[in-house]
Amino acid sequence: MDFIAPGILAMVLLFGSVFSGVTVIMDRQFGFLRETLVAPVNRVSIVLGKALGGATTAVIQGLLMLVIAFLLGTRLNWSSIPLAVVVMALISLAFVSLGIALASLMEDMHGFQLVINFLVFPPFFLSGALFPLSGAPVPIRVASLLNPLTYGVDALRLLFLGTSSFSLAFDLAVLSTFFVATTFAAAELFKRIEN
Repeated sequence: MDFIAPGILAMVLLFGSVFSGVTVIMDRQFGFLRETLVAPVNRVSIVLGKALGGATTAVIQGLLMLVIAFLLGTRLNWSSIPLAVVVMALISLAFVSLGIALASLMEDMHGFQLVINFLVFPPFFLSGALFPLSGAPVPIRVASLLNPLTYGVDALRLLFLGTSSFSLAFDLAVLSTFFVATTFAAAELFKRIEN
């Protein structure tokens, strides 16, 4: 249970974050997005604002999951929660931006949910959230190294259990790079909505 707890926390963050991209489709359907896009504001600022809102919700959900883990008796290093919140926020921001980028390509809420289901399960299962990657076949290990969530799970495991495959600095560097990439991708796709 101690091993799986950081992985389940990453799952809560992943699902809560990516699915928050649906707000872009809802805003488009109700006309709020048009009002946002006419504002003389940089598109990166709009994406960051939406990402901060979605990430806040996802981090709160993650903290509630940690309360449940505590009540279930997991032996985690609870003193590392402040730094873990930073990692949780970075994971959430990156995947909210990914959700916003994908939602910018779609107009139907149901289609978005269908596509997201196919896109979030592989990163979750390939992240090492449920099983150690050291014993996985080579193709699975290679795919997991290309998966940004792997580094989020690894960072959370390091903070809560003291074991990891990579350093915390490397995990944070990969997550930060992924966050910057998804934010700029979402901003570019926002510009296409205007046209």
